[in-house]
Amino acid sequence: MEPKITESDPPSHRNGITKVLQYGEFTTTGNRKVRYAVSLTERDLTIQKITSTPAGRSKVVFNLRDCVGCRAFSADDNEDAGAYFSVYFYPFKRRWMSSGVARQRVEQCFRVALFQDSRANLEEAEKWAGTIRESSVRQQHLRNRVLYSEVHRPCSVMLLVNPRSGKGQALSLFTGHVQRMLNEAGVPHTLVITERQNHARELVREADLSQWGALVIMSGDGLLFEVVNGLMEREDWEEAIQTPLGILPGGSGNALAASIHHYSGAQPVSSEELLISCGFLLCKGLVSRMDLASVHLGSSPSNPTRLFSFLSLAWGFVADVDVESEKYRHVGAARFTMGTLVRLASLRVYKGRLAYLPVDEVDGEEDGQSPVSLEMTSMSPQHQPPSSAFCSSTLLCQPLKDSPCQNTAHLTFHNSRNSNAFKAKKREPMSANATLTGPPDSLLVPLDQPVPSDWVVVPEEDFVLMLAMYQSHLAKDLYAAPDSTLDDGLIHLIYVRAGISRTALLRLFLAMEKGTHLANTSPHLVYTRVRALRLEPYSSKGVITVDGEVVEYGPVQAQVHGGIARLITRL
Repeated sequence: MEPKITESDPPSHRNGITKVLQYGEFTTTGNRKVRYAVSLTERDLTIQKITSTPAGRSKVVFNLRDCVGCRAFSADDNEDAGAYFSVYFYPFKRRWMSSGVARQRVEQCFRVALFQDSRANLEEAEKWAGTIRESSVRQQHLRNRVLYSEVHRPCSVMLLVNPRSGKGQALSLFTGHVQRMLNEAGVPHTLVITERQNHARELVREADLSQWGALVIMSGDGLLFEVVNGLMEREDWEEAIQTPLGILPGGSGNALAASIHHYSGAQPVSSEELLISCGFLLCKGLVSRMDLASVHLGSSPSNPTRLFSFLSLAWGFVADVDVESEKYRHVGAARFTMGTLVRLASLRVYKGRLAYLPVDEVDGEEDGQSPVSLEMTSMSPQHQPPSSAFCSSTLLCQPLKDSPCQNTAHLTFHNSRNSNAFKAKKREPMSANATLTGPPDSLLVPLDQPVPSDWVVVPEEDFVLMLAMYQSHLAKDLYAAPDSTLDDGLIHLIYVRAGISRTALLRLFLAMEKGTHLANTSPHLVYTRVRALRLEPYSSKGVITVDGEVVEYGPVQAQVHGGIARLITRL
């Protein structure tokens, strides 16, 4: 084994003295002649080569915050009395070909041969593995006024994958990266491959959620939109929406995945690195609160419709680019760049009326709030369950073909009506729920009534775009709302008035890649933080999107509901 120096915090100390929980001397799988001294503290695993030459005593320290799991196992060779334990880390390491750091996988595997009895060696290996797992999840810390604590319970995950999202590579990305990470973390999971639009929405609306510790989506943002609305359409919506949600980037935009990566304090990364980062956060299993916005569409009062949104509400330029770039889906995230250039060439003006309820800067909801105690759902059980324990579910499950992972089950759906479900088709508006389940919208009045007197009505009626955000990123490389956090209880409203030049608008979107666009001095750009808003388009034709999904065109209003959902992330 050649130890690799990693980017990690210094070892933990108590009163200036490091507390060693376990110490041992082991060889590795690759070289039984070289021994290593391995010591475990409350925060770190230290590995040092044992040699008489001072220059050869290289030492590497791994922070247990970067550990997703550890397992013990016997040797494949029946004549080998030794046992093994492997520790899986995803520390920040310098990239090979570019500047900056990103999480990269590091496995450390040690051979335990302290006894002639193989069972005794396996017990010692299991002792190390258990202590490492416990130490990696034991730490409690306070960040951004959120106190995390630990909940010891097994966590079975329903993992929904849209095989058509992005470049159509979501399933291969799962088997190539995510499946191994979940197996290393000991997270049992059932893989569900969606077959049609609203499949996930229907599934979670009827599912027995008591079977699942979390619902994880591997796709773009559209599949999570389905899941959120399916949960909010249930009679037990208030309990259902507490189910922890996870997001793994497998689509084109991947806005929420980019947002939670940003909230973790990490540097911007490439697409594959973003997947590793989100997979790591999923395995660590810290659950935070997430805002949702209630969006009312312009239906008749006798047929009220409402959607729930976790990301954005867009009208004008942004919505047009999102929809019109569908034809470039085969190029992945670059579709948005191509769509932007095409739309800039024929810039449109959109007529409408915009009004909003501004944030009261002196109210107590933003400043001076006391810490909020949240549970940390342990996605790494103390002891890994046997593979049969998970697959004994009453669901019709089968092992994933050609999969070495024993914690994966594959839930399949057979329906002859959906044989053409994966064929390309015209993008259709998403339907809203017919009954108003969910929390009351105390800040809104019916769309056929004037807005309340404490609302601000924008005097202009000619716009280039209107964008309401509740997360930091609109896409992986569009840092649209730099001040947004996961549960700030705010809508970050951005609109651009007519009259802006194509060059100025292009500069605006280029600056959005780094989140510096709000410092733009253009008189046409307006940014404000609001609690609720209403848009009444005057143009006869246009597009409105909610979380990137096309909805009914017409009057629309929205109110944010702070922290009602739960998202697996780490602040």
